[in-house]
Amino acid sequence: FGLLPRLKGVYRFEDSEPEIDGVLLSHSHMDHSAYASFIKREIPVYCGEATATILKALDEVRISGFEFDMKNLKFRTFRTGDRFRIGDLEVEPIHVDHSVPGSYGFVIHTSSGTVVYTGDFRMHGSKPELTEDLIRRASEERPVAVISEGTNAVGVEVSSEAEVKKKICKIVRQASGLVLANFSCADIDRLRSFYSAAEENNRYLVITLKQAYLLERLSADVHLEAPRLDDERLLIFQKAKKRYFSWEKEAMSLGRTVDSSEISEIQDRALLILTLYDMEELIGINPEPGSCYILSASEPFNEEMEIDFNKMVNWLKHYGLPQYHAHVSGHVAPLQLKDALRRMSAEKVFLIHGTHLDLLSRFMRDLESEIITPEKGVRYDL
Repeated sequence: FGLLPRLKGVYRFEDSEPEIDGVLLSHSHMDHSAYASFIKREIPVYCGEATATILKALDEVRISGFEFDMKNLKFRTFRTGDRFRIGDLEVEPIHVDHSVPGSYGFVIHTSSGTVVYTGDFRMHGSKPELTEDLIRRASEERPVAVISEGTNAVGVEVSSEAEVKKKICKIVRQASGLVLANFSCADIDRLRSFYSAAEENNRYLVITLKQAYLLERLSADVHLEAPRLDDERLLIFQKAKKRYFSWEKEAMSLGRTVDSSEISEIQDRALLILTLYDMEELIGINPEPGSCYILSASEPFNEEMEIDFNKMVNWLKHYGLPQYHAHVSGHVAPLQLKDALRRMSAEKVFLIHGTHLDLLSRFMRDLESEIITPEKGVRYDL
């Protein structure tokens, strides 16, 4: 049906031997990792330690299904500084800053020269020095090719994670009632920003069961500097349900839990993470005047997201909750991308996985590198 790339010896539903030696996974976002569900279990999947942890945790909290199944994948994890071989290739993973921990680019040493894959990256996050490490290492190699993630080329935001943190703190400081918010459960940078806002304004940060479960799984990684579940300022929100999944029961045991009736009693002292799928909890909370909602994620860009967004707006209208948007992209801005590619000075640059790639390729045309927007089914020789 054209849903998966036509690759032989890759998918587990094929009755054939594996025909590839491994899969490189840059990070855990679904548009990069979800197809790993279909890979033959004999094929190793190479990724950062945090990426493997996140994918395993998400597999445990989701209802099992054909489209997302990470069970029994042969993860081979690494950190920056490691090197490993896949067949005749030597791979050097290097961390980058992105909106999820455990994100990497790759410097790949081949018999035809060095190939660099950037993964998704940015320069305006909390740790731009990580991305700088990849750019510097790539520039030392003078690669024959760079496979570069595209970026947002229209409506580009000029902001940073530090500015988002300031905006969140300002909103929370001015709110007299309950502050509700929503952001990606795996975005540890954004979690830290909301935690700081709660701390500065003497509020509890109340996280979801899924966030608590994921935090516990990531707690062994000291590099993440994530809030601890035993922190007295961190509470876990227990949704009203008749029956809980085993992972939810485990999450509820990780810290102090509160339900909607308890949140209702401490509205001016709580910053509650409430996803688009939990809005019915507002019935039990009954937000007071002076409450508001912060959407700290991308605005809807497809029909399904539009439907969910409109449902959220209807809930907010009913309770008189103004909606603020405090967010910054996980992707590098065009001018910064161009500078990074100029410094890498590759013979060829392949722009992939972005919107308006034709626009970007024209924007890059004064670089010394040959700029290529790959076409499906076309082979490119180095």
